[in-house]
Amino acid sequence: MDLKTLDSILTIGETIAVEFKRCGNGIENDVYESVCSFLNRFGGDLFLGVLDDGTVIGVPQKAASDMVKNFIKVISNPTLFSPTISLSPEIVKTVEGKTIIHIHVPPSAEVHSYKRVIYDRVDDADVKVTATAQIAQMYIRKQNIFTEKKIYPYVTMDDLRLDLLPRIRQMAVNNSAGVHPWFEMSDEELLMSAGLYGTDRVTGEKGFNLAGIMLLGKDSTILDVCPAYLTDALLRKVNVDRYDDREVIQTNLIESYDQLMEFARKHLLDKFFLEDINRVSLRNILAREMISNTLMHREYTSSYMAKFVIENDQMYVENANRATGDWFITPDNLEPNPKNPIIAKFFRTIGLADNLGSGTRKLFKYSKYYSGKDPEFKEGDIFRISVPLDDSYSFDYSLENSKIKGSDASIINNGSLNGSINEPLNETINEPLTDDEKKLWNLYSIIQKRQKK
Repeated sequence: MDLKTLDSILTIGETIAVEFKRCGNGIENDVYESVCSFLNRFGGDLFLGVLDDGTVIGVPQKAASDMVKNFIKVISNPTLFSPTISLSPEIVKTVEGKTIIHIHVPPSAEVHSYKRVIYDRVDDADVKVTATAQIAQMYIRKQNIFTEKKIYPYVTMDDLRLDLLPRIRQMAVNNSAGVHPWFEMSDEELLMSAGLYGTDRVTGEKGFNLAGIMLLGKDSTILDVCPAYLTDALLRKVNVDRYDDREVIQTNLIESYDQLMEFARKHLLDKFFLEDINRVSLRNILAREMISNTLMHREYTSSYMAKFVIENDQMYVENANRATGDWFITPDNLEPNPKNPIIAKFFRTIGLADNLGSGTRKLFKYSKYYSGKDPEFKEGDIFRISVPLDDSYSFDYSLENSKIKGSDASIINNGSLNGSINEPLNETINEPLTDDEKKLWNLYSIIQKRQKK
């Protein structure tokens, strides 16, 4: 490790991927606990001879080599570490001449224990994991298991909402220029084509999978298979400790999408906005991307209760997640990763979602028009999308006031016109308009002329 990188890490301090250890009396148990937690999470870096605040005190120079040998001996001992690992500690000399030991721990494809205890990394702490559900989620994450493919051999067509299929066929046709093979298929053929009925290639079992049950299952069937499944939709603007309005949604994903969208339409402003010369609903775009994301990419075997919450200054969704890292997602570092590819493909086919990654870019684009601020995407065991809200903000109104001076035109939040727009526009423009802005004002002129007739 170069000293410039080391200095930067010491300045930032401990994180989910960085741990400092004093090691004044040699390497103690907490070092191996940190190694175990890094292996079980997303990897990280250990620095021995550093205080928690980033102050370098160093380890005895003469003892550093023996400390490394003892460390390697412990992590190679199957009675202490299971399964054993191979790491290469590095002895580093700082600018001040002090000696520290750097250990890079990559993420492992297996679940590790130290002295028969499993550890996980939570923020900057090493935590013992004893709950069966948490250990199961760790194995799911490590082995890249798609739980939506689990077969339920005793679920039959009678357990599904087949009455939804005519609507689904029509949605697929509408989303594919008027032609889609599902339209001519029987119910059984459609379900197999969508991947909702299949074969477990390990056990040979055949039947409907978890994806099919979540998408089209009757409420009673879903309750039998996923008893903890629900989405809690909450409005918290006045009573922020409890709620002002609430919907507990425990039905199939198709109707869950409809009910969550209706909740959003009821409690969010539909601000006036033009894209080119077309009126588009910022509210519907933002809600659609958030809701489809939380339904498509949720880990349905988890007991964590998913939420859709609308507050005064933000709205957010939270759901259990098969995490691939712990970071904030932006358009620059976005790496699309389907958590439930069968469900995601079904949503895309019927037009409830677009290509992977496009939803993130849409939220970053349209959130600025809706509130003037960027959304936040937090990847972790609990996935969270937060979109800022500001009822007093209007992109359209701000645009008008930044370009027009001396006009008696005024536009209220819902986009209607008060007064008149002075003509010609060139006399009131203080600086050149962009092409999009010209289209906007041309449309206003047309509306004004129609009102005068």
